[in-house]
Amino acid sequence: MKAAVRKITAYGIFVCMLSLAALLVFSDKKDFSENENRYLAKMPAFTWETVRSGVYMDGINDYLADHFPFRDAFVGARTAVLKALGKREINGIFLTDDGSLIEDYATPKNTERIGRIFKSFADKLDGRAGVHLMLVPTAVYVNSDKLPADAPVRNQMDTARRLYEMTGIAPIDCSGLLLQSRDKGELYYRTDHHWTTLGAYVGYQAFCGEMGFEAEPLSEWKAETVTQDFFGTLYSKANDYSLDGDSITIYTRPDDCLSVNYTDTGVVTDSLYNLEYLEKKDKYSLFLDNLHPLIEVTNENVKNGRALVLVKDSYANSIVPFLAHHYERIYVFDTRYYKKGVAAFVEGLDCEVDVVLVYNMNTIDGDLGVGGVY
Repeated sequence: MKAAVRKITAYGIFVCMLSLAALLVFSDKKDFSENENRYLAKMPAFTWETVRSGVYMDGINDYLADHFPFRDAFVGARTAVLKALGKREINGIFLTDDGSLIEDYATPKNTERIGRIFKSFADKLDGRAGVHLMLVPTAVYVNSDKLPADAPVRNQMDTARRLYEMTGIAPIDCSGLLLQSRDKGELYYRTDHHWTTLGAYVGYQAFCGEMGFEAEPLSEWKAETVTQDFFGTLYSKANDYSLDGDSITIYTRPDDCLSVNYTDTGVVTDSLYNLEYLEKKDKYSLFLDNLHPLIEVTNENVKNGRALVLVKDSYANSIVPFLAHHYERIYVFDTRYYKKGVAAFVEGLDCEVDVVLVYNMNTIDGDLGVGGVY
């Protein structure tokens, strides 16, 4: 009887393995994962050099991991088991009691290099434009009270203060105001690493305080919740499929008359939002239509002669709608893709210019755009 059970079990395992292998070979392969918002590994090239160096086998491992049948179901089941066992940190993501996902802050490695780059950029513009630096803390700092008791403590703002000192650039420090505003609502998405539009509004208040503007009350903007099922990057990393989605609220001003020029595609629109992204998983990309080297935003109803050059990561995408109310023109640069030099662009402008660098503290250490600011 025991021998028969063992034989049936062995046959069952063999059939399962054969079925999975067949699915892996014959199923359609995706190039891009909507769930993880990234391109999947491709089958590596088979050459003597790639085999000898080990690159081929590493590529095979990546390919199999990315295209394994029912991969999402398996990783989701793994997360469910780990949660049941009391695990509160998965893939660098902390699971909080209120259902939020908070990304850990890794020890920074490139602070000195980033400081030198930003200082060189500011020095190059000395006498032409004032430069400000806005380093935005993430949820691991602002919502530290939600972290598990044994979570490591690495203060992001210690690094930020170090960068402010190294660069000599005038800071726009929104960290204190974010801490003070925690009781006003969700400042960060529960399933994504970005701040919410409410968090961006708090950042806007700090911006206005440093730049000489009066921050308009949020009630002056028209609020619209455009989705309630946004599942962001942290959801994809933690693979906790039991969580509810986030809502995204956008804000517009009836008295603003905007022209938004995406210079790389030639598309000109009257909105800072592309709501077509609501049909995709990466819904945060509705802000400023995701990634573009240079976006020119003109507000026809502002006549103060001021322009803003905004060098940024994706955190700034959701603050631009608030800033657009105060400038005749805003030039939004993503220096991962803009290769002509922001400093040279600023020197070519014939108006009063404010230059502001906006980066979040979690991703600045590895942001490839930092090296391209000038």
